[in-house]
Amino acid sequence: MVRRFHGHWWLAAIRPGGKASGVWALPKGNVGAGEPPEETAVREAAEETGLETVLSGKLGDVKYVYTWGGERIFKVVSFYLLRYRRGRIGDIPAAFRHEVEEVRWLPLEDAPRLLSYDGESDMARKALTALEGETL
Repeated sequence: MVRRFHGHWWLAAIRPGGKASGVWALPKGNVGAGEPPEETAVREAAEETGLETVLSGKLGDVKYVYTWGGERIFKVVSFYLLRYRRGRIGDIPAAFRHEVEEVRWLPLEDAPRLLSYDGESDMARKALTALEGETL
């Protein structure tokens, strides 16, 4: 999720619960039954950052494989460009506080370097490209 403030673009990032200090990621989560992925993105951003957003478009997908209980899991995570609408960063609903250690605004131009996961860094680059030249 992005916000233009004092002439610069900022990205809301989270430090997920249980992760080391300095691990920064983008909000994300599982698609609910019958829930469109776009709605999931908006819902998860609110749950993990405390901010209300407006969908601006899809940035792309990140595909990866991990092992869980000895089984290889293939996963696709879709990322969307969300624009800040209102709210206070870090005002996370009580039911979701265990998922997030910290929330903060990162300068979007620095986000590709500051985010901990390559695929998410790529999404920050795509957001920066999509927003180039915008002043509102």
